[in-house]
Amino acid sequence: MTLADDLILAEQAAHEAGDLLRAHWDDRGTLTIDAKRQGDFVSQADHQSEALLRKRLLEARPGDGWLGEESAPSPGTRRWIVDPLDGTTNFLRGIAHWAVSIALEVDGRLVLGVVHDPLKAETFSAVTGGGLHLNGAPVVPAAPVGFDAALFGTGLPFGTMPHIDDHADDLARVLPGTAGIRRMGAAALDLAYVAAGRLDGFWERRLRPWDISAGLVLVREAGMRVEGWTPDERPETHGTVITAPPALFDDLAARLRAPQASRA
Repeated sequence: MTLADDLILAEQAAHEAGDLLRAHWDDRGTLTIDAKRQGDFVSQADHQSEALLRKRLLEARPGDGWLGEESAPSPGTRRWIVDPLDGTTNFLRGIAHWAVSIALEVDGRLVLGVVHDPLKAETFSAVTGGGLHLNGAPVVPAAPVGFDAALFGTGLPFGTMPHIDDHADDLARVLPGTAGIRRMGAAALDLAYVAAGRLDGFWERRLRPWDISAGLVLVREAGMRVEGWTPDERPETHGTVITAPPALFDDLAARLRAPQASRA
């Protein structure tokens, strides 16, 4: 069994879950929706997608562990980290920006990432040392741009999250020097877009492993620099990520890490 075999399995599972979600997209008005907390929703589409992914991946790899957003974890030196529907709020509101996200961790190291967008028929994938692919074809790195021409992505807290002011400070530091900032509501796809050169960088605080694990593999294989809120933090451990091409990273990180910024 090789990483190439694992990638085939992950892509097949992501497409199958994507087909299930695409069917629910057409009848989303009939879904039962629960709120985990203010602004954080889950539906039977999320649960069914995760059940499908867990069955497909663990039946094929019965000794592997599991970490998913909607079901109980299980340990393993190989562990699948899954968001069955990244961008649930977008999905439920009819906003066409959501995805299935699958990562594989081996001995504590992320080695495989798949982010599948069923509506746009786009599957971003990477394994360690293999580069970034989109629908199976290698992605050519985007030409670098200056900071003033850069378009960045971020995520914003919602409801009563305690770090809302931190993000307001971030925007005040970064916005004036750029071509703009996008908050699109699906971290896995945002990271895939950075990897593919559609965004020139991304940052967000306090994410969960299933939000970013697959995307971290994609951006690293695309040649992006990736750090936490401090250079020695690992985003997969601390949940806060800053990523951009090497030519832009230092400027972005310096603005975000300014002394007055709260630490994540």
